[in-house]
Amino acid sequence: MMREPSTAVTRWLVAWSGGDQSALQRLVPVVHGELRRLARREMRRERPGHTLQTTALVNEAYLRLVDMSGVSWNDRAHFFAMSARLMRRILVDHARSRLYKKRGGGARPVTFDEGLTVASQPRPDLVALDEALEALARLDARKSRVVELRFFGGLGVEETAHALNVSPSTVMRDWRLAKAWLLKELDGRGHDA
Repeated sequence: MMREPSTAVTRWLVAWSGGDQSALQRLVPVVHGELRRLARREMRRERPGHTLQTTALVNEAYLRLVDMSGVSWNDRAHFFAMSARLMRRILVDHARSRLYKKRGGGARPVTFDEGLTVASQPRPDLVALDEALEALARLDARKSRVVELRFFGGLGVEETAHALNVSPSTVMRDWRLAKAWLLKELDGRGHDA
């Protein structure tokens, strides 16, 4: 699949920010494939049998993006970073609503034999990850944004550096430190439960 040149996407984003609805009509078909890729990536991280489907995630993100007013889109990277953030927010909201609907915080009864089985690779808890990212943002907003752009937004080091207006080496340093901090934070939450 050919990607539309970044300059065209940026031009349409700026025009859309300025109120040109025809720019949005030209933009949507071009970015739709990339939004689906982001959504598929997010859904792969979710538990098997998730009730939210990729198409629903893309549609919900699209509706929220279109509903956003007053956003001055800087460029393609900014748009996709915001799209990834919205998708993360949608998934976290979905996970929280499912937990609240179930008594016991989503816990399900297990037999003694099931309790002895150890999963080979535990699925990340999206709500816990979101809470850890929020805690990181309170300590160091840039490191949190680096994780958001790289992990959730799928941006490379150069694109992340451009979006945050920092050097690629700063992005890599923040990425390493943020991952270590998040792992420690999530591990600590697992032991506190």
